[in-house]
Amino acid sequence: MFRRRRSENRNVQTLIGADARIEGDLIVSGGVHLEGQVLGNVRSGAGAPAVLSIAPQGVVEGSVEVPRVIVHGAVRGDIRASDKVELGATARVSGSVSYGVIEMAAGAVIEGQLISTTPTDAAAARPMAAAASAAPGGAAGATTPAAAPERL
Repeated sequence: MFRRRRSENRNVQTLIGADARIEGDLIVSGGVHLEGQVLGNVRSGAGAPAVLSIAPQGVVEGSVEVPRVIVHGAVRGDIRASDKVELGATARVSGSVSYGVIEMAAGAVIEGQLISTTPTDAAAARPMAAAASAAPGGAAGATTPAAAPERL
């Protein structure tokens, strides 16, 4: 009924084919689609907008530091994406994943830690809750009436 847009197919300036093997670090900008192997680190240039898309047969043996990363293949190293990480059902990551936003399909495997780089509402609310409980009269045992539902 609903179809997802295949965002990784748009704006690809660089294609690294299935038979390609790069030994050494790779500095990318723009859209890069990897079907081969990179034996080294992959990162974007300073301040350069970049998207790295790794096909199911693609492999990176090293760390990845690109604002947006789409993985359907394997990464044997840490991923640091300031924007978004998308992990498809065939993704295999052996390393930690730092992300602004993450999308993960059933079947994706991460052998490492997930590290959010954006503050959450819960973390922002903790200092306020601590201040309320420390206030005279405290918040312990106090109840607040539920807000009436908003009508549209």
